Amino acid sequence: MQRPLQITIRDIPESEAIDAHIREKVEKLEQYYPHIVGCHVVVEMPHKHRHQGKLYNIRIEIKVPGGDVVINRDLAEDIYVALRDAFDAANRGLEDYGRKQRGDVKHHESLYRGTVTKLFEEGYGFIETREGDEIYFHRENVANPDFDKIALGDEVQFILEPAGDGMQAKRVSRR
Repeated sequence: MQRPLQITIRDIPESEAIDAHIREKVEKLEQYYPHIVGCHVVVEMPHKHRHQGKLYNIRIEIKVPGGDVVINRDLAEDIYVALRDAFDAANRGLEDYGRKQRGDVKHHESLYRGTVTKLFEEGYGFIETREGDEIYFHRENVANPDFDKIALGDEVQFILEPAGDGMQAKRVSRR
């Protein structure tokens, strides 16, 4: 980290154990994402008047090249559980930031369209694609409506996945 770690504790007695725990958690974040510029952790108990228990508020502001990752959570009644959950969320936030920075994006499967041409009582059928290919599907792969409500001639959309003897339709749904 280029800037020193800042820890602010409000409304609770300061503790070397809590301070050490926070430093350990920040070190783990740095191991995962070594480009952290700075980090400010705020631990407070702003809801002292609650009757149901005292929740800790944990705010983690992580400075990274080109932006910030900020986590702000009202969490558990146990400070160590609250810190664990907040730092888990910070780790996920850094993962997301790293993916965006690298340009990683999820690739969604292509949806195909076709017409149901064969149905069998045993719980499977076939779809003919617009290109004339015949694709097998099983009742477990029908998403909407249920297999029993699919009829011959229905227009459906689906994704293709490799199967034992070729391609198989998955997530079949009526259009």
